[in-house]
Amino acid sequence: MGAPRKGSPEARDVEEHLDELARLVDTAGAEVAGRVVQHIAAPTPDLYIGRGKAEEIERQVRDIGATVVVFDEELSPRQGKNLEEALGMRVMDRTEVILDIFALRARSREARMQVELAQLEYLLPRLTRMWAHLSRIRGGIGLRGPGETQLETDRRMIRTKIGALKGKLGEVADHRARLRGRTRERDVLRVALVGYTNAGKSSLLRALTGAEAHVEDRLFATLDTASREKSVGGRRIRFTDTVGFIRKLPHDLVASFRATLEEAADADLVVHVVDASHPAWDLQAEVVGEVLHDLADGGAAGGASPRILMALNKLDRLSPNERVARLRDAEARGWDAVGTSAVTAGGVEGLKAKLGAESQPPTAV
Repeated sequence: MGAPRKGSPEARDVEEHLDELARLVDTAGAEVAGRVVQHIAAPTPDLYIGRGKAEEIERQVRDIGATVVVFDEELSPRQGKNLEEALGMRVMDRTEVILDIFALRARSREARMQVELAQLEYLLPRLTRMWAHLSRIRGGIGLRGPGETQLETDRRMIRTKIGALKGKLGEVADHRARLRGRTRERDVLRVALVGYTNAGKSSLLRALTGAEAHVEDRLFATLDTASREKSVGGRRIRFTDTVGFIRKLPHDLVASFRATLEEAADADLVVHVVDASHPAWDLQAEVVGEVLHDLADGGAAGGASPRILMALNKLDRLSPNERVARLRDAEARGWDAVGTSAVTAGGVEGLKAKLGAESQPPTAV
C-alpha cells in the first residue's frame, strides 16, 4: 500500500517505491498479492489514509485472501492499531518489514544486538497495540486490570533491556576505535565500501581482495561488517564492507548500526558503490550520500570527512553507449567516478589503479 502526499517526489515515484517494497516483502519471505495507491493531501491521524479507502482495502484483501497489509509509509502506533481493527488483519509498515529482514539476516553477535536494539525501540511505543486484546478488562482504583499491570511491567523491562544493549554496543564502539587506532599505527590505508543495498559491495570486496564474501541477489544479503586486507601499489589497504542503505531507512536502525557505520565515517577513503544498471541509480546514490552526510554531521569521525570515490558498478549489464553516458552523468554531478564490474575479467582494474594512486604517500615539498 502506497500513500504518498500529493505533489511530493514520492508521489511521482510511487510505483518504483512499491516495486522496492515488493522486493523487501519477498526478502522477508512473503508473497505480494496486490497493491493499492492513494495520493493524500496529508495523513489522517486515525488511519493515515481515508476511511473510504480503508473500507475498499478491507474488501480487496478479503477477496484475494491476503493475510497481511504492508504500508510503504511509517505508521504511528495509533494508526497501526486502528488500521488493524478496520482491516481485521495484521498491518505492517516499511520500517517493520526492514526490521524483520534484519532479524533474519543478522549473524554475528554485534549485528544481533544492533537489530534487537532497533526492534525494542520500535516496539516500545507500540506495546498498547499488542495488549489491545485485554482492553475489555476494566481498570480503576481497586480494579486495575492485569493487562494494564503487565503493560507497565513490559515497558520497564524493555527500557532496561534497551539501556543494557546500548551499554554493550558502546563497548563495541570503543573496541572498534581501538582497532582503527592500531590500523593507523601500521600505516594501513582504510577504505570503506558503502552503497545502496544490492549495489554489489560484497562482490566488489571479493573481486578486489580475492577473499570469500557472501554474495546473493537480494536486498540486505548480509548485515555483518567484513574486513579484508590486500596490498595495492606497495601499500596495505584494509577494505571494510558495511551494511547497505535504502530509502526511508529507519532512524532506529541507523542509530543502532552507528558503531558499524563509523567504519565509513572514520575511513581514509570511502568507495561509494552504485548499481549503475539500476533505472534509479542516481536517486539511490543520493540516498547514500544523505546518510553519509548525516554521519559526518554527527561527528562520528571526530575530524575531517573522508574523501569519496564513486564506483559505478555492474557496467557489464549496460551497453557501451550506456556506460559512457553513466560516467559522463557522474562527472557532470562533480563526482570522482570510475566504472567497475565485479563479475568480468579486468572489471576492477580501473578502481585498483585509483586506489594505488591513493595509497601513495604525498610528495614532500
